Amino acid sequence: MALVAASSSSSAQSLPKKYDVFISFRGEDTRCNFTSHLHDGFRNKRIITYIDYQLPKGDEILPALWQAIEDSYVSVVVFSKNYASSRWCLNELAHIIHCKRDQGHIVIPVFYKVDPSHVRNQTGPYKQAFEKFERDPRVNQPDIQRWKQALTEAANLAGHHDSHTIRDDSKLIQEVVKTYCKN
Repeated sequence: MALVAASSSSSAQSLPKKYDVFISFRGEDTRCNFTSHLHDGFRNKRIITYIDYQLPKGDEILPALWQAIEDSYVSVVVFSKNYASSRWCLNELAHIIHCKRDQGHIVIPVFYKVDPSHVRNQTGPYKQAFEKFERDPRVNQPDIQRWKQALTEAANLAGHHDSHTIRDDSKLIQEVVKTYCKN
């Protein structure tokens, strides 16, 4: 099986990568359920995935995650209810979008129990998360704007949504994996 990559004129696409797929997710929302099964679904198709529990002990987290993103052809971003409440997730997403723009990195959004419009427009739980960031003196305005822009850009990409056509986690996982595999 091989990962289906969208055509790109970027020379970065022609360089060999260490991973086929980088999975971005909010751990407390999906680590032990949807994301772990998604990771297994990719592995069962021999798609080499990077997931954050592969971080070597002692490594600095953010540089290691950014390197893993750059070493991947595709990022699958699992947007869940609390994704936007994590500065880690938002910084990771901003780097994923940066790689999309500069290196032709492919980004596949998965809207897991969250409406894509909440992600795109930062409404609902995403609005609540940003209201907290705006009150937090440790968070600066340029970061907030960068995160909002990354969320909007990612949510405007074609992806997978569980509430309209697929309601079962296993079927959603099959669709995500099937979309990016050749027989």
